[in-house]
Amino acid sequence: MLDPDHLLAGPRGRRLCLEFVLALAREAATPLAEELLRAVFFAAHQLDPGCGVSRVMLSASGEEPSPAMPSFTPEDVAELVGVLPLTDIDDCLLMDALTAAVDSAQYWQEPDGEDVVAAEPSVQASLTRIAASIASSDAAAWWVEPLSRTAQYSVAFQDGDSPASTLPGTATEHLERWRSETVTSETRARRDRPPDPHANWSGEWWSTPPRHLTRTTRSRGTEGALGLRLVEDAHGWDRAFVHPVDVPDTLNVYEVDGPQAWARLCGRFPLEVTASRRHDWFRTTGAAGRWVIPDWSQAAEEFDAIHLTVAGYLATAGRAVAVTEDTASVLAGWDPDQTYWLTDVVLASAPERTWIRDDDTWTEQTH
Repeated sequence: MLDPDHLLAGPRGRRLCLEFVLALAREAATPLAEELLRAVFFAAHQLDPGCGVSRVMLSASGEEPSPAMPSFTPEDVAELVGVLPLTDIDDCLLMDALTAAVDSAQYWQEPDGEDVVAAEPSVQASLTRIAASIASSDAAAWWVEPLSRTAQYSVAFQDGDSPASTLPGTATEHLERWRSETVTSETRARRDRPPDPHANWSGEWWSTPPRHLTRTTRSRGTEGALGLRLVEDAHGWDRAFVHPVDVPDTLNVYEVDGPQAWARLCGRFPLEVTASRRHDWFRTTGAAGRWVIPDWSQAAEEFDAIHLTVAGYLATAGRAVAVTEDTASVLAGWDPDQTYWLTDVVLASAPERTWIRDDDTWTEQTH
């Protein structure tokens, strides 16, 4: 079963719980719910590291608000969350909250105001019953499931009028190229970048295998492949091509179901990336020290694929995960339920399908 404590331990899990509270409040539209929405908005604005820069606040008339802006504290938010009536967990509302939690992930800068609010001890305490309700719901039961071998789908987004490009080559070639480029990037960063984690530098912040490897997710009925909707750092794509992928039962899949599994993977195949990641990962986690990621070229010698469960994503993504006494890592750039294939996979014989996004809804294009 999903552990509610794991939800509240991770930045994305806490954001999920807060986003679900906001979704409940918007649906309820009661005076209490409206006050909660206001409290979260203004408390987040006041605590946002980019307050006055990243958020432009306008009144209903379009004018800048008066200096007498409402003031709410995290304790105010916690109190209102604590008395918000809970209803049965609605699958659509929960998926909307999960999407919002993924959309707001940003590992190249400080956590935004909502993430800061959700991390406050008083708010975390008030979100405990929300996390428990979500964890015990049927709607979230599949979040702990391992790779669904019977239904995997690859999603290629179309950028403008050009289909998403793929780099020719085998999985082994992609992995070898990735390792060489990663080592070169780390050497260059060690030479050119200051060791002070506070320095204003940014660069590579992700910890994924090479992007040209096949990536898949399961499908959720009429919503289609999760890879259409649950995407970190998305670029507003409106068209995608979805193709089923055959997954033989014999393939060896490593399951990342939480921070411990990520730490074991990093510890087994460590590749140091301190110089190239320290500035971004310090900003997003507040931690400094030596950083490592898995050496995916070595991992491929033992595993055919790496699957990240939804629960594993919510508990792990965006936090500093201790690997050894003097090294840590950040799971960044992954999507929930995503599988990276470290070996060549075969597309199923079923035809490719085109999906179109209208507003926030993806639908299959029919002819």
